[in-house]
Formats: sequence, C-alpha cells, structure tokens
Amino acid sequence: MGSRHQARERALQILFQHDIHGKGDLRLDEFWREYSVSEESRAFAEQLVRGVLEHRKELDATIAKYATNWTVNRMPIVDRNILRAGLYELLWIDEVPAKVTMDESIELAKSFGDDDASKFVNAVLDKALTTDSRLAAKRADPNRPMWRRADGD
Repeated sequence: MGSRHQARERALQILFQHDIHGKGDLRLDEFWREYSVSEESRAFAEQLVRGVLEHRKELDATIAKYATNWTVNRMPIVDRNILRAGLYELLWIDEVPAKVTMDESIELAKSFGDDDASKFVNAVLDKALTTDSRLAAKRADPNRPMWRRADGD
C-alpha cells in the first residue's frame, strides 16, 4: 500500500471520528499512538485533515452544489468525508493530479462505503472537476481521463 493511499485512509478515519464526535480537539497524538504510519503518511494525512476542517464550509457548499438531491448533512458520514477530502485535494493540493485524486476517492468509497458510494463519489467529484472554474488547471491536464458519470451521461 502506497504511503499516500494509507494517508488518505487515515485521514478519512480521523475525519469520520471528528464528524461523529462533533467539534472539539482532533486528538491526533492519541490517534497516531493507535495507528502507526510513516512520517510521510502522517504528514499528508494531517495536511488533508487540517485542510478539510479549515475549509469545511466552502467544501460543503461546493459539494451541495454538485450533489443533486442531497444535502451534505444527510449524506452518509463516510461519503461526505471522502468528498470533502477529495475536493480539498482537487482544489488546494496542486501537485496531485486530478486522475490520482479521483481514483483514490473512488477506491476509498469502494472500501469504506456502501455499494453505491463509489458511483456517488465519482459523480459529485467529476461534476465539480468538469464545471468548477477553480479547477480549470486540473481539467487542462492531458492525462486526465474523462470519467463516465454514474448516471450514464
């Protein structure tokens, strides 16, 4: 398992716990005592977690814009945190190609979500990627494949 993949999994676990327990301390030291990872994985996971929490309102507003017929608060906790982390990565971590973020987010949804989670995550992130003006540079990447939307379009 790659260090960034492992970091994304750990970030999802932290965000999930934080979402369930509400506001308060992240208790990262306690988390890392239980889940040992490389320093590189830990640093990337913490970058994702802190970025999601710092930009949560903007991320949730963007997710709500692209998640047709869903409010963020009514989404399964796993799905909304995968979307938050994936969207944060797309918007604020320039060195990660959109293809990598999309693939990783979909894989997290397959591993941790229900049967439809990967399709839902793919649809929302792809809609953001293909229409949000802030992501024009990532769209321009010639290596970015065109994902098939979950609704078949």
